[in-house]
Amino acid sequence: MFLAELYQKTEKGYYSPGDDNSTMQLSDMRKGSRLTLGDLNRLRMSNDVRKIEHEKKLTRVSTQYKPPVEAGGIGL
Repeated sequence: MFLAELYQKTEKGYYSPGDDNSTMQLSDMRKGSRLTLGDLNRLRMSNDVRKIEHEKKLTRVSTQYKPPVEAGGIGL
């Protein structure tokens, strides 16, 4: 968890209040847990959100580190 997550409202795809209190018991691990369609959907959504955030980060980084624009005709 990041500190910013405490003060910002979470976006869709990050937080599910129903999953907060879901702890696995020893009996749940005996045969292995199965992925449901809901689990797969949450994984897909989180992957989509992560992909979009990565693209936003790349655009921010490219604007930060691009070479400065030449000053047209202004001499020092």
